[in-house]
Amino acid sequence: MDALADPDLPDYDWFYARTRNGRTRGPEVARALLDAQGSPDAAFTSVRVVGTNGKGSTCAMLEAGLISAGVPAGRFTSPHLIRFEERVRVNGQEVAPARVAAFIRLARRESWDGAFFDLSLLLACTVFAETGVRVAVMEAGVGGVSDATQALHNVSAVALTNVALDHVGVLGATVAQIARDKALAARPGVPLLTTASGEALEVIRDVCEEQNAPLYTPTTHPTLFALPHAPALLGAHQHSNAALALATLRLLGYEAGAEAALAAPHPARLEQFGLEGKTVLIDGAHNPHATHALAAAVPRADVLLFGNLARKDTAATLAPLLAVAPVRVFTAPGDLATSPQELAEQYGGEGIHDSARALARALALTPAGGTLLVAGSLYLAGSVCEWLSSGFTEPSDG
Repeated sequence: MDALADPDLPDYDWFYARTRNGRTRGPEVARALLDAQGSPDAAFTSVRVVGTNGKGSTCAMLEAGLISAGVPAGRFTSPHLIRFEERVRVNGQEVAPARVAAFIRLARRESWDGAFFDLSLLLACTVFAETGVRVAVMEAGVGGVSDATQALHNVSAVALTNVALDHVGVLGATVAQIARDKALAARPGVPLLTTASGEALEVIRDVCEEQNAPLYTPTTHPTLFALPHAPALLGAHQHSNAALALATLRLLGYEAGAEAALAAPHPARLEQFGLEGKTVLIDGAHNPHATHALAAAVPRADVLLFGNLARKDTAATLAPLLAVAPVRVFTAPGDLATSPQELAEQYGGEGIHDSARALARALALTPAGGTLLVAGSLYLAGSVCEWLSSGFTEPSDG
């Protein structure tokens, strides 16, 4: 059926095709789109969440805390695991496909010149304004000052999770360069909270002084970042994300939502499934910083199912996980993936291009009572979560 003929069916083929492809990165295009549509982002305040890893978990905790505190809340995140609608939520509910379809039809009819992320941000802001959102949690895509979310008006706080080497072709080749791009999300008079450390924190401190932005860290404000207990999300790295979320809620006057924030779930972040007496742990770790944290949280598994995108630093991303599992199955989570056969030859294991078949093989190799760890890509994590949630069966040869 033609998507344009069905008012409830979004034309995602058109939407996803709006890639950058040489388009200008940065907030200018997003700001022009927002202004042309009446500046919907002026109708609510935004909490921007930036950083290398942990943004999604921090956003989930902030959203849960705001809702629990009685605040009409929106959440804009990326990428999605299964459905595009996951990216735009109001009071914990995903945007309706029919609303997305209407937005895409309008964008096509009006020939809006924006990349996929710019248009997604416009959609989120429009929906938030329409539905009376008071505070929106807005996750940056890549970077800080160079990200489209830099265009937002009414930013009440910036939460910066951490800084590590990722997107080096866009943000810079060193931690210091990447930290500066992210830290420049800071605005005069707007608090910037961070759990970053080391060299990155030094850069963040300098940028906040330049921008006249108040800086809050666990060292400068220990009570603000204090955790009453561990969060529901597993892994020591989630303690930092939880501390950042709670500090942000407290600073903005929403400490009433602290317990709900700590209890917040987030899919594909050490998400656990049980299948025929076996445990499957799924995590979207897709860069070296994230896989180091994952290896610390899961020091031992029986089998590793790994696949990543070729544009990532595959060797450094995989390295921390090699000691976790002695048996490995490599797969391709998309057309731009690193060759699973090459990975199998280099690191030992089996290479199976089709991810569903790779999952079936990895499960078969996992002993009764054993653990299968899935990592390397949010795309792979999302697919495996969807398959296991719906009752996974091994693909037939037909």
